[in-house]
Amino acid sequence: MKKMESIIRPETFQTLRHNLSQIGINGLTVTEVAGTGKQRGQTGVYRSTEFQIQLLSKLKVEMVVEDSQLEEVIEIILKSCHTGNIGDGKIFLSPIEETIRIRTGERGVQAVM
Repeated sequence: MKKMESIIRPETFQTLRHNLSQIGINGLTVTEVAGTGKQRGQTGVYRSTEFQIQLLSKLKVEMVVEDSQLEEVIEIILKSCHTGNIGDGKIFLSPIEETIRIRTGERGVQAVM
């Protein structure tokens, strides 16, 4: 199994969630985050005063995925979250050694489903 952490634009989340649910991926953890990368912030104007927004709002979507579904989920994230502009986000993958459902004690893939 792999843990996927995706940093995405907030406006792409509903499309991503819908497309993931179509293949049976419903377990997600979503966190509002702020950060900067190549975008390096934005310039805003408020009452004729220009200001810099250094950290941009993003969503961090975390999920644990079976190895057999990994490439399909990556393709869905790429398709759902791609706008072609700087700031579309990133996907980070980490191996998961073990998963245990606290309520039942189930382990492995059964604990994720």
